Amino acid sequence: MKKLLYSLALLTVACAPKTETATEPDVRSATDSLLLHPEEMKYLKNIKQLTFGGNNAEAYWSFNDSLLVFQSDFAGWDNSCDQMFYLNWREDDLSTNKPKRLSTGLGRTTCSYFLPGDQTIVYASTHLVDPACPPVPERRSDGKYVWPIYDSFDIFTADLNGTILSQLTKEPGYDAEATVSPKGDRIVFTSMRTGDLELFTMNIDGTDVKQITSDLGYDGGAFFSPDGSKLVWRASRPQTEEEIKEYQDLLKEGLVKPTEMELYVANADGTDIRKITSLGKANWAPFFHPSGNKLIFASNHQTERGFPFNLFMINLDGTGLTRITHDGTFDAFPVFSNDGKYLVFASNRNNGGTRDTNLFVAEWIGD
Repeated sequence: MKKLLYSLALLTVACAPKTETATEPDVRSATDSLLLHPEEMKYLKNIKQLTFGGNNAEAYWSFNDSLLVFQSDFAGWDNSCDQMFYLNWREDDLSTNKPKRLSTGLGRTTCSYFLPGDQTIVYASTHLVDPACPPVPERRSDGKYVWPIYDSFDIFTADLNGTILSQLTKEPGYDAEATVSPKGDRIVFTSMRTGDLELFTMNIDGTDVKQITSDLGYDGGAFFSPDGSKLVWRASRPQTEEEIKEYQDLLKEGLVKPTEMELYVANADGTDIRKITSLGKANWAPFFHPSGNKLIFASNHQTERGFPFNLFMINLDGTGLTRITHDGTFDAFPVFSNDGKYLVFASNRNNGGTRDTNLFVAEWIGD
């Protein structure tokens, strides 16, 4: 009898269901093999192209991650220069449909961002000074690549019908590049009100303006960390007399040269400013990793001639530099969704050999 019970016990153990969890297959969309380099598949999957013409960039998530607001100059949407649009990125098909425009259609706009509640946005526009698009800088005889800094930019809020609700900045000179804290309480932006391009923060109603940076150079493209406690941005820092003169002379013309920029991080009140990268060339469009401990950004530091731009990741202490994208043209403006599951970015990939820059969103599967 004891032998029988022992045998039954062994049989029971042998026939018990296995407790190991089977590894799920890596299910990917058919577009991954078309739009992603094999090395990119370590970090991205199920990529989706969102726009299909013109220059589309700076796509930013609603607080609930269901919408994206972005700027586009696509002529097929009746644009003469950049205007603001939004879309439901899961449902809207912009290959055949025009998205809802949120800006006035006048002047030039830049840098839109959702405000808490996802029913209003903040963005910068030149339309109060001139309803026409401001002129694009002509090719310079000295060969310098420059960005325009339009002194007609001011920051506004609007609802999802495109109705302007308020004007947040009224200081003379450039006010733009506004982004919103995930806490929903503060806005960070770039302003020329001191005579240099510095970072400021303010309440979402435009009150309680505080200066964050003061060193000479272009401080811009700032974002809050996921918990709202820190800021990251890119900055130029002219050092020699020649560099300082060049920077100041261009600024008098309403121009900056964005070819030498590094990344900086500070507390949201401007204390404890730290330089994160010293890579050389242009390191820009930084955004915090969902953990708050790393940054993703665009850079051309591995190139000889300044092209292409790819996405990289780095720890806040400057270690662990990792290349994320391997496209041969241009990848920039990477932004993680608030839940950390998706990455949206702008790219020249799959543009049929044109210069079009389109938006792409993919699941983030990296660390």
